[in-house]
Amino acid sequence: MKFILATLAGISLYGQAFEVASIRPSAPPGGERVDVGVHLDGSQLRCSQLGLKDYLTVAYRVKIYQISGPDWIGSEKFDISAKLPAGAKEDQVPEMMQALLVERFQLKIHREKKDFPVYALTVAKGGLKAAPAPKDAQPETGEAPKPAVNVTGGGGPRGVNINLGNGSSFSLADDKFVARKLTMAQLADTLARFEDRPVVDMTGAEGAYDLELAFTPEDYRAMLIRSAVAAGVTLPPEALKLMEASGDSLITALEKVGLKLEPRKAPLDVVVIDHMSKTPTEN
Repeated sequence: MKFILATLAGISLYGQAFEVASIRPSAPPGGERVDVGVHLDGSQLRCSQLGLKDYLTVAYRVKIYQISGPDWIGSEKFDISAKLPAGAKEDQVPEMMQALLVERFQLKIHREKKDFPVYALTVAKGGLKAAPAPKDAQPETGEAPKPAVNVTGGGGPRGVNINLGNGSSFSLADDKFVARKLTMAQLADTLARFEDRPVVDMTGAEGAYDLELAFTPEDYRAMLIRSAVAAGVTLPPEALKLMEASGDSLITALEKVGLKLEPRKAPLDVVVIDHMSKTPTEN
């Protein structure tokens, strides 16, 4: 899931590689619920139940819709356990992930520009009405040591919930979307998982916010289905048809917190997969 891995994206230092890395196919999820996680503490990185497309977004610091390749890169799930070399920092993980995918999956890519239909997330007339997160929950500044990255999430027929750590979270359940301590950029990335096109933050709003959005049962169901499709879940045609029955309750809900989605076109960088093996080389 793109939103779970966003905390690992950043500037990287060329030439770095994991000291040791193990890649194994993820175990089939038990029951109807799927739980995923990313944990980075010191020199240890552990990722579970993530698709190759998710790892590619980390490696190349792009959104999930900026990856173009075969369908199976979204459905093939792997667990990765890796050790960072001595002196390496969290913001070097993307480059190390890139080197790992090239080495173990024989990955070959090229980049190109492509026009995308997108939704621009903007502030509605009348101003932003979302509640700022409490001051003690705002992102920390200064030189204090960074806490471990511990991002977990899960989803199933009854909803989706993601814990981003440090007080940030969101859930989609019971016909509602509830966010705690999300920036507008994070909100845009999250909404993109439940919509039919990318969402780009153009609000200019800083800081983190708490908000709740209520939907009709039909729109809520359509958003859950889009979320499952984006995560690489294969659904029957009759389930996919339910997305066509969605209405505009998301638009109405956003307007209540002073936000709106505007259809636009925007040129975006795309990472095109020229070659990638389904099975990694031995650990």
